[in-house]
Amino acid sequence: MEWLRQPWPWYIAGPLIGLAVPALLIAGNKALGISSSLRHICAACFPANIPFLKYDWKKESWNLFFAAGIVIGGFLSGYLLRSPDPVAISAKTVQDLQALGIEPQTGLLPHEIFNWHSLVTFPGLIFIVAGGFLVGFGTRYAGGCTSGHGIMGLSSFQLPSLIALLSFFAGGIAATYLLLPRILLLIR
Repeated sequence: MEWLRQPWPWYIAGPLIGLAVPALLIAGNKALGISSSLRHICAACFPANIPFLKYDWKKESWNLFFAAGIVIGGFLSGYLLRSPDPVAISAKTVQDLQALGIEPQTGLLPHEIFNWHSLVTFPGLIFIVAGGFLVGFGTRYAGGCTSGHGIMGLSSFQLPSLIALLSFFAGGIAATYLLLPRILLLIR
């Protein structure tokens, strides 16, 4: 069990993730991706007269099981297999985070930002609500998320996926170096 508590090396985890693409294609010409699951859930649970939600979501029901497996796997690994050690990040990153007022911790999310108390604050609304909305809007606008474009799109040589990924990373870098320090000043 101890090997499940440790991060797997890239040369094992990467190929395993990459093998999901041909496995899904062989299993029924299915595309790997997760962001469209919310659309399927909305189409199944709220069959309103909205053109975006009017399609046969049952044909994509396998994607809902895939998403449920990710949620269950994340829960199990987060509670049963969580390592008590701090997340291994570089010393330079630790130094940069401490300069922003974020201390190293055992979880994946900094508690200074992501907690129930900060949800009712202005910076918390920016991080959690506005950030979540922008992530959702961006993935739908781009026709998929980083995993869909990065794993499925690039492996099938899709130029739009390359453009989407470059845009995701450029946006992430801009947010990290331009927006994050300014928003963190609001928390202090």
